[in-house]
Amino acid sequence: MPRSVNHVASRAKRKRILKLTRGYFGARKNVWTVAKNTWEKGLTYAYRDRRNKKRTFRALWIQRINAAARINGMSYSQFMGALTKAGIEINRKVLADLAVNNPEAFKAIVEKVK
Repeated sequence: MPRSVNHVASRAKRKRILKLTRGYFGARKNVWTVAKNTWEKGLTYAYRDRRNKKRTFRALWIQRINAAARINGMSYSQFMGALTKAGIEINRKVLADLAVNNPEAFKAIVEKVK
């Protein structure tokens, strides 16, 4: 008796992954083993970079706050320390947004903590 192989399911699995690798360069889009490896590695990068994204944004916010604080005559560390002493609880995301989009409001915060 011949060996039974579920070709429908295995073909569907290959089609699904090849569809996900559409747009990749060279053999990465149409050669099964290369496409599968590329797709798996892409999942690893996606997992890693969901965490790195948070670090990157925090660093960006700190740079923006530092630049705006220095325009108003304080360094970042002095400003954050004074903010804590004054009891003002605004997170870095909001402070960075104020620094970029509403410099007058940011200046008012700096004046309040000085």
